[in-house]
Amino acid sequence: MKDLVEQIAKALVDQPDKVQVREVLGEQTTVLELRVATEDLGKVIGKQGKTARAVRTLLAAAGMKLRKRFVLEILE
Repeated sequence: MKDLVEQIAKALVDQPDKVQVREVLGEQTTVLELRVATEDLGKVIGKQGKTARAVRTLLAAAGMKLRKRFVLEILE
């Protein structure tokens, strides 16, 4: 899942070398912390949060197959 979020974020931003994804494991929930360059923050979030919501939907769908819950946090 970490690689999936990283690939999606790199495709969206202007500075793909500054994309970092950190995985924090829990029993049933895994938190994925996404960091991008400050200039690219708006591109990852999208208008009214639609892009971020779409990535979260993909994580939820993929997580159902693995029977795990994934939470995406976009950090500044």
